[in-house]
Amino acid sequence: MNVIGKSVIRKEALEKVTGIARYTNDYTLPGMLSCKKVISPFGHARIISINAAIAEKMPGVKAIIKGGPHLPLIGESVRDQPLIAYEKVRYHGEPVALVVAETPAQAQNAANQIKVQYELLPVVNSPTQAFQKSAPLIHERLSEYKKDDVSFPVPGTNIATHYKIRKGNMDKGWAESEITVEAHYSFAQSDHAAMETRCAIAEILPDGIINITTSSQAPFMVKRLIADYFGEDEGKVVVRTPLVGGAFGGKAATQLELFAYLASKAVGGKPVKVFNGREQDIITSPVHIGLDAKVKIGADLSGKIKVMEIGYWWDGGAYSDKAVDVTRSGVVDCTGPYNVDNVWCDSYCMYTNHPYATAFRGFSHSELSFAIERTMDLLAKKIEMDPLELRYINAIMPGNTTPTRVLLNKSNVGDLQKCIGKLREIFKWDEGPIKQINERFIRVKGISCSWKTSTIDPDAPSGAILTFNRDGSINLMSGVVEIGTGTKTILAQILAERLKMDINKIHVRMEVDTQTTPEHWKTVASRGTFMGGRAVLEAADDVIRQLKEITACVLRAPIEDLEVANSRIFLRDDPSIGLDFKDVAYGYKYPNGNSIGGQIIGRGNYILRHLSLIDPETGEGKPGPEWTVAAYGVEVEFDKRDFTYRLVKAVTVIDIGKVMNDKAARGQVMGAMSMGLAFAGRETFYFDDLGRVLNAQLRTYRPLRYGENPEYLVEFVETPQLDGPYGARGVGEHGVLGMPGALGNALSVAAGVSLHNLPLIPELIWKAKENQ
Repeated sequence: MNVIGKSVIRKEALEKVTGIARYTNDYTLPGMLSCKKVISPFGHARIISINAAIAEKMPGVKAIIKGGPHLPLIGESVRDQPLIAYEKVRYHGEPVALVVAETPAQAQNAANQIKVQYELLPVVNSPTQAFQKSAPLIHERLSEYKKDDVSFPVPGTNIATHYKIRKGNMDKGWAESEITVEAHYSFAQSDHAAMETRCAIAEILPDGIINITTSSQAPFMVKRLIADYFGEDEGKVVVRTPLVGGAFGGKAATQLELFAYLASKAVGGKPVKVFNGREQDIITSPVHIGLDAKVKIGADLSGKIKVMEIGYWWDGGAYSDKAVDVTRSGVVDCTGPYNVDNVWCDSYCMYTNHPYATAFRGFSHSELSFAIERTMDLLAKKIEMDPLELRYINAIMPGNTTPTRVLLNKSNVGDLQKCIGKLREIFKWDEGPIKQINERFIRVKGISCSWKTSTIDPDAPSGAILTFNRDGSINLMSGVVEIGTGTKTILAQILAERLKMDINKIHVRMEVDTQTTPEHWKTVASRGTFMGGRAVLEAADDVIRQLKEITACVLRAPIEDLEVANSRIFLRDDPSIGLDFKDVAYGYKYPNGNSIGGQIIGRGNYILRHLSLIDPETGEGKPGPEWTVAAYGVEVEFDKRDFTYRLVKAVTVIDIGKVMNDKAARGQVMGAMSMGLAFAGRETFYFDDLGRVLNAQLRTYRPLRYGENPEYLVEFVETPQLDGPYGARGVGEHGVLGMPGALGNALSVAAGVSLHNLPLIPELIWKAKENQ
């Protein structure tokens, strides 16, 4: 191939490295106002009164918006969330009022003067506590909420939804098991910590057009939900998304866009900007989900797994929103990438008095993988088996079935055993997992595996439009949002490969505009290249057909004899006879002035095929199109005296199907590995007894800092996915997935104690040793 697999420079690279790239907060409209939020200082409290008398009289204040039954309940799955809290607040940081003023400072000063009187209520501070029958109810009217057909809230409890896997015969599985291991795991919620905090701008024009500019991964969902929640004409809602400065799932939910719409409506349609500062971005907007888990595995003495019994209790926070979908995603791949004939899994989305959860890179899989991979190491230790070999003999393979009973083949699952073999080689696993440096320091290796399918809506669409310029160059328009993944560059590579043309003659529109850009469901779930790529291929074929039709008339030759390459259409057996793209891109003009054709416009769309909902009682169904598999390794240098450690090396081997852009793919995986190590090793929320987040600043919330990253090694296995564009699978999330498990396994060996909680900070390791 000429373009696919090559390290093509990203289309938006120059804008970004020169600093001229524009993000949502860089946009300003004439007369634009600012909106600030008044937020709850408590995790659970009844609202007694809101006094805004002083704020209303302050300079520049244009409107103060309070909650109430006149505003709709919102939520993608279960309509359980007041747009602005009233009656009571359910998490620390929940908005209780909005202030619109001429400047951000005026809005914030007025917000500070609004006095809210609260009556404290009992706090539910973990999903395990929420599951207890004696736990305070967070949603007393759960049975009254509107919901979709795939959510199953349990009224009278804190269960927002419950999904099940019932595969095989558990009695048979336990009877065949000669050895069992069981363990519990737990970790709190955390933040996405994207460089760009969330921002949205709304303006309502006199003719009723609602213009929204937002840093969103899902502009078409914003359009749909504003129309749905507020009874607006969907055709009058226009959402624009410029470049997005990182998202990692945190900008898939719709929140600030709704506040901006309300604020604009309150001031007669004037443009209003809602912008999160870092602290509010951490606690007010949706967060990374937490988890309590229980895993029990039965195997024979050869290491073959016979049965798994699993419980996941997800910390969905105060409102279900996307946490319902995360809970479902967790259940369908509950076993990790292993062939298990007998599976019983319960996956609960629990209400707590924590910030509400949304998607996070990996969509439940880095979380569940930590629990599964730590238990796999416990099994390997108990039967005195090499943990990498244990994974090799149990690896999911073509001919096996998933927990939801999808029959796998070489195309839709790839080759995990090959990934494990490559990891063994480049990680130098056979040299041994432990290397003594001196009496105080040791180096220790840990490994893990993962898999992931993409549980998106079975009718999720993706479209592409191609238009020609008079010079023969092409404009590519796709609804995929450029969130830093480089996906739109890869779409240009796919187009250049299919048309056999210079990629520099393909111009990609970065901004998404829901009025003129074809829809892409959401830029989530590693679906940009897969779905957008298929749409681009169809649009390219449409263009090729039109080019050939016009050229066939001009050359008086059969369409079948024509070939397209190098921005030309020519006879395949005599390439000297042909026309350039520029000669036919706007139709062809004969010497006498007669013309045929017109501007060539190509269109393509794609929708995932044969996906189905999962059965609510058994979990049977096809939730995703394919499973990407991977193997991982992490090496640490551990201080046995004070339990500190240094990250030395991290390795990921992924069956990517087909590498589309080598450097971009490696960069994607390395960035994801860094996120996975930060999540595993330090990132977390600390809550007090009132449900308040105690570390809502980057000074106290600790992502990996410069100089703390290990050496990253990334390699790929290529087992083409037959229905993917040029055989490619999604890879945007997969570097994250195995890092927590591999780090946990390494540190458990290093410290000589089984570690079951995240983040893996020295204090946690010390406490585990003390309680051994």
